[in-house]
Parts: sequence; structure tokens; C-alpha cells
Amino acid sequence: MKIEVWSDFVCPFCYIGKRRLEIALNKFKHKDEVEVIFKSFELDPGAKKKYDENIHELIAKKYGIPLEQAKGSNAKLVEQAKEVGLNFNFDDLIPTNTFDAHRLSHYAKTEGKMNELAERLLKAYFVDSLNLSDHKVLAVLAGEVGLNEEEALKVLESEEYGTNVRNDEKTASKLNITGVPFFVFNNKYAVSGAQPPELFLEVLEKVKAEESSVQEVDILSDDRNSNSGICSDGKCEI
Repeated sequence: MKIEVWSDFVCPFCYIGKRRLEIALNKFKHKDEVEVIFKSFELDPGAKKKYDENIHELIAKKYGIPLEQAKGSNAKLVEQAKEVGLNFNFDDLIPTNTFDAHRLSHYAKTEGKMNELAERLLKAYFVDSLNLSDHKVLAVLAGEVGLNEEEALKVLESEEYGTNVRNDEKTASKLNITGVPFFVFNNKYAVSGAQPPELFLEVLEKVKAEESSVQEVDILSDDRNSNSGICSDGKCEI
């Protein structure tokens, strides 16, 4: 079974949704048969690498709401994160552009470390308050998940894997994905948002049942023709 997950590393619900999916997978008997693939999606492709405002101020400005209301909304996200064992630190978040982080994730994919790096990047942003557009920081994070730090830095300082990011985003557009996280199961079923683990488990079971079922085939024949033109039991009807 294949699950493709469109997400961004600065999306709080992407991290929460990832954990909820993992909770469901841990209850799924066929977990070892599931492949999870992360796909790139930038919430704000035009985001700057550095902001003078903190995350609370940026959200208040973006939605035209009072600063205290923005802080209150973020506090609710912190509580939701705690429910799945995540300790978000919104006060010290470093808002930034994630394009290079996504490029690095595609390099990690070539080394079989994409999932590990995705987890580390999410934690780096929401828990460790690290700058995800700083190439040196990203290279160190790559090294922490078993990638070659020097090679990662070379990738970051080039334009490599930029096309991979854009291709993921083009696919998202074709699928009418306008928000993340967005989960696609076997190219057939989709789950939008950080849904409860129970829903993810329900979808997992449904997809597995369909994979295991034997589809009956309707046999079409011409009853007017007694010569069936078929071979069976070592004989061929002529």
C-alpha cells in the first residue's frame, strides 16, 4: 500500500497529522506493507527567508486579527499537538521560506532517508526553533539522520532538486490540493487535513480489504456457437 503525503515543514497540522497517521499505522496489522512517501507543498512559495515579526505578529497581520487573538489560536494548536506527544514552541518559531528544505528532502529520498529527514525538519521548526532556510542548519540536520553533511551542503548551495519540488506542486495542483496535509492512499482515496487516527485506520483497513479481494470477471460468450474455441484439461475444442 502506498500513502503519498503532501505537506510543508512549517505547517502545524502537517506535523499533527503525521503523528495521527502514525498512531493509526501502529494499530494496523499490515503496517509493514505500507510505504509512506512525502510530497512537497509550500504554503507560501513567496515567503521571505527572514522576518522582523514573530509568528504571532505575522498571523495577526495575515488574517487581520488582534495580536492576542493570534496568540490564542496558536495556544490551541499547542494543546492539540500535546495530545499526540508533540511540544510545539510557538513563541520562538523562526518563520521562513521552505523551498530549500524541500529540495533537501528530495536529495534525502535518493539516499532512502526522506521520511527520517521529514520528521527531523518538522521537529527542528516546531520544537527546536531552528531556521529551516539556513543551509548550515539544514546540512547539520541532514547529518543527524545519517546523510553526508558535506554532500547535503553542496546540494543546498546548488539548484539541485528544485524541479522535483515543482513537480510535486504541479501534481498537487492537478489533484486540486489547496491545503495540507493531504493524504492519498493507493492513488484512489484521499484524506484532507489532520484527521483523527480512527479515520486513518478506517481508510487503511478499507484499502487493504480492496487489495486482498479477488475481483470477479464476467465471461462473455456467444451462445450460438457450440465450438467454444477453448483449451482445458489438456484438450482443445475445435
